[in-house]
Amino acid sequence: MRRGYGKIAIFAEKDLGDYLEGRKSSVIHSIENEQDDYLLNVNESDYVRYKVDEALVDPLEIHVDQIYASSSEQMIPAEYFPQSFHVCSGKSYKKDVIKFHIPFSGNPDLLRCVPSTRVLWSMDVEISGNEFSFEIINFSDNAESIGRDKDSNMRSIMQQLGNVSSEVERYNSGLHSQIKQAFEARKQRILAKSNVLASLGVPIKKAGNVSPTFSVPTPQKRKKVTFSRPAVAETGYKPEPSLDQSAYTDILRLIHDVGKEFERLPSLYAGKEEEHLRDHFLMMLEPNFEGSATGETFNKTGKTDILLRYEGKNVFIAECKFWRGQKNFLDTITQLLGYLTWRDSKAAVIMFVPNKDFTSALETAKHVISEHQNYIEYKDQIDETWLNYSFHLNGDRNRAVSIAVMLYHTPR
Repeated sequence: MRRGYGKIAIFAEKDLGDYLEGRKSSVIHSIENEQDDYLLNVNESDYVRYKVDEALVDPLEIHVDQIYASSSEQMIPAEYFPQSFHVCSGKSYKKDVIKFHIPFSGNPDLLRCVPSTRVLWSMDVEISGNEFSFEIINFSDNAESIGRDKDSNMRSIMQQLGNVSSEVERYNSGLHSQIKQAFEARKQRILAKSNVLASLGVPIKKAGNVSPTFSVPTPQKRKKVTFSRPAVAETGYKPEPSLDQSAYTDILRLIHDVGKEFERLPSLYAGKEEEHLRDHFLMMLEPNFEGSATGETFNKTGKTDILLRYEGKNVFIAECKFWRGQKNFLDTITQLLGYLTWRDSKAAVIMFVPNKDFTSALETAKHVISEHQNYIEYKDQIDETWLNYSFHLNGDRNRAVSIAVMLYHTPR
């Protein structure tokens, strides 16, 4: 039928790639316009998640199982009639018109977009609320013919929908890394501009004259939940020393090597208490890393913790505990967070698991860690028993710390 008021050519009006790129660019541009203090103080993972949510495109879903039809009489121009009809050019004739209503959910803009891979076909539809509709003129009172025309239209619509959905899925899956990169780049420019980058790293490095004892392993349809803009209470930004990420990773690798040695030679370590096992970590850490003239190297306080301090503050701490179930595990994280005071502090929870069923303890730790009130997010897994997470300091979600969770099977 002739395209009327309120009708569009489905999947044919604007380029889908341009639409998606414009949406993402708008969000990235908004990051560039944020106040410097806000970006320096906000919790990175919360902010990135908020911006990703802003840029996400809800996929379009067409509910073919809910299609219904209505009919009406309309005046049809002569040029729309088949040649077998005897009609006069320029005149219109009354005919029954069947309208098929197709409910949909998701982003209605996608109904107008042309995907990069497309079906060479076009059809006019009318959009109203959460449904679109198309019409078929009943020229011959043949239900089978009308049904075939409807099915043909729906096959083309669903094929084009598949192309649109694939392109949207690729776009959505790449948003997190792109927005995170944009956030980090802006933040680094702010820090460089403020000349504070040099003050952020704790001066610790590997000692050059120590032969490694252990080898270093190679790193290896629902209601949409929306995220609000993260709030920041702090004004201004005070640079705080933090352990360099590469140094943190080297420390964790050395701890992991020692932990694996416990597992390879259980008879040597059987019956040891937490502090005795802790001392084996210290014995390897102390000679392999050296601090600056103003900083302190590794030391121990209390019974089980390993500390790296800088200017009187803890920038790395590892807490060593025997596994005694999920409550004890979560309490250990709470205890650890109580020792940390600086943004971007680094830490580790080292659990010695005496249980015969080591796998059960490992799976329990993975499952319950997100229940901790300071939990922010899972970051990555370096080894089967070495996982990295992000937590926040007590009372301030924007002051994030890194915690590695490391479990080792140490039968007693």
